[in-house]
Amino acid sequence: MTHNLGIPDNQFIRGDIPMTKEEIRIVTLAKARISATDTIIDIGAGTGSLSIEAALLAKQGKVVAIEREAEGAELIRANAAKFKVDNIDIIQGAAPEALNGLAAADVILIGGSGGKLPEILESADKLLKPGGRLVVTAVTVETLATALTIMKQKKEYNVDACCLQVTRIQAIGSSNMFKALNPIYIIACNK
Repeated sequence: MTHNLGIPDNQFIRGDIPMTKEEIRIVTLAKARISATDTIIDIGAGTGSLSIEAALLAKQGKVVAIEREAEGAELIRANAAKFKVDNIDIIQGAAPEALNGLAAADVILIGGSGGKLPEILESADKLLKPGGRLVVTAVTVETLATALTIMKQKKEYNVDACCLQVTRIQAIGSSNMFKALNPIYIIACNK
């Protein structure tokens, strides 16, 4: 059975850890172009929403979810159990150190960098197979600028970026109101 992208946000078990929202997840995963046998590394996995959807796409592959917060690692475990996903390895630790010893990957997702984006991008570059995809999601201008500056200097990559601004409609009594989510920048790099 194939997985259709876009598990509703309210289906995930959540805590106080940031979660990649449904619309952002769909575009991020579309940019990642995950195939059934891919190995994926999700750095800064948070609640695991991207890891879970990636694992469902890579049925014969594997996802390594890296999350530095203990609460996040537990949420990823809980969500993996809820969605009956058994091809996720969870590493509680901070990148880039948590990347040491990992196998080469077809796709690397970077959602959180803990202020170490340059070092993480260097480690990710070494782990990414030729033809692989590196997708960075950024909520700050600094993360966007750093990712673009570093990745555009690497001649073996094609880099494109976009900004997603999602506004949802929310019922307020008998009316409907616009509720904007934070804008997210997606930097997609093909090796």
